[in-house]
Amino acid sequence: MTFWLFKSEPATWSWQDQVNKGAEGEEWNGVRNYQARNFMREMAVGDLGFFYHSQTERAVVGIVEVIAEAHPDSTTDDPRWDCVDIRAVEALPTPVTLDDVKADPELSEMVLVRNSRLSVQPVTPAEWARIRALGGLPDRG
Repeated sequence: MTFWLFKSEPATWSWQDQVNKGAEGEEWNGVRNYQARNFMREMAVGDLGFFYHSQTERAVVGIVEVIAEAHPDSTTDDPRWDCVDIRAVEALPTPVTLDDVKADPELSEMVLVRNSRLSVQPVTPAEWARIRALGGLPDRG
């Protein structure tokens, strides 16, 4: 299993919007960055990711699961753009802010710290465990 982070502006697509989609999930569409697209092409069903509210909140607020591998993005006819489908798994009891991440020496090399603008990014197993702990969840996948 591989871990990821998905960023969204809450005014556009919030954690609650994702939760409301239930088990059917939703396409993670509209990504127009080649690196982020390539990360989605690496994803497998069952991979887990953090759901991150960007802009005003700037915090990891939940965990999602990839439920469909990369496929053409339904929001464009341009064949260069793919997306995956994700579903909400659980909320973090305590959101983990970008300031929390930046202040933690164990997370200093995280892509979120080094390239905060990338909308889809990998997360290492150690980073996954640390953010889960900071968010009040037990250390498991």
